[in-house]
Amino acid sequence: MTNPLQLSFDPADDAWSVTKLVTSVKRLIEAEFVPVWIRGEVVGCKVWSSGHWYFSLRDRITQVRCTMWSRYTYQAGKPPEDGTEVFVLARPGIYDSKGEFHLSVTRLIPTAAVGAAQKELERVKEALRKDGLFDEARKRPIPPFASTVAVVTSTAGAAMRDVITVVGKRWPCCRILVVNALVRALKLVTRVPEVELCIVGRGGGGRDDLNAFNSEAVCRALAAVKVPTISAVGHETDISLTDLVADLRAPTPSAAAEMAVSDRREVLRQIDDLGARLAGGLSSRTRLGAVRLARTGDRLQAAMDRAIRRERHRADRLGAQLDALSPLRILDRGYAVPVDPDGRVLKRLADFAPGAPFRLRIADGDVAARVEQS
Repeated sequence: MTNPLQLSFDPADDAWSVTKLVTSVKRLIEAEFVPVWIRGEVVGCKVWSSGHWYFSLRDRITQVRCTMWSRYTYQAGKPPEDGTEVFVLARPGIYDSKGEFHLSVTRLIPTAAVGAAQKELERVKEALRKDGLFDEARKRPIPPFASTVAVVTSTAGAAMRDVITVVGKRWPCCRILVVNALVRALKLVTRVPEVELCIVGRGGGGRDDLNAFNSEAVCRALAAVKVPTISAVGHETDISLTDLVADLRAPTPSAAAEMAVSDRREVLRQIDDLGARLAGGLSSRTRLGAVRLARTGDRLQAAMDRAIRRERHRADRLGAQLDALSPLRILDRGYAVPVDPDGRVLKRLADFAPGAPFRLRIADGDVAARVEQS
């Protein structure tokens, strides 16, 4: 009879090592999860001389071990005391050496701090709304061909490089004035007469970096800028109060640069297209004008011909009437007209002095005569 406990195969052929199992589970977990925000209560926080924090995060049912490396702890400030409720941004993982599940924490924010910050944000937002700084009616259009653009950002950040790169490609003739501050910089922009547009931006960073752009002082300084403004403070999902105050919001500094200046290639294309359309329009109008002018000339010539014929007929008629009344016509019938040497017609007997010469005008000439006896 076969022993039921006897195995029919050799375990050494298919068994995993502990390391293989832990490595496989680690790879599976870390490939599946991205960093997530988790809410919990800190327990047993230990601070090592290296600056690393080790603690557990628990709720009413479960707790999990956490590690926060020194490159992240300096942003969190003081180590949290036991019982502090916090939000942590962490990536799930597995300790290779112990095979234990744990969280690798990169951000730690006490929930109380979040609540206070949210209340302050709502207060500032309401104050700015009451003063009309979010109204669409106060938004100004962006100038299409700005020659000088002020960029208020950190000179060490990526935002400045992004703006310079994009503007240089799109509109190389534009000058860029970079100011490394916020409130003071915005006031300076207003005092520079050459500036036509102002971009306020940052080149990434954590959500805490948005706090400066939610400051009431910064928002009011931005609203006071006398030229149109573009806010490029965050990425697609980050909205700050400066985004609401500015005349235009851009998701990134690069997008703000594209909105700020025209693309010279597109402008040249439009100019070429406009020139072609203008030339075509002028040619068309010139041809049309030539046709109209030719037609007008033909009509004018015809009208002039008709007028000349009409006046010629009238002149001929009047000439005939005058000819019929001419004294020469009477002479043709056998009559003669005496005239003195001055050409004056002698009409009365008193005009003929004895011995005075005169001429008789007849139909075909003059005849010399003298008065013999009056």
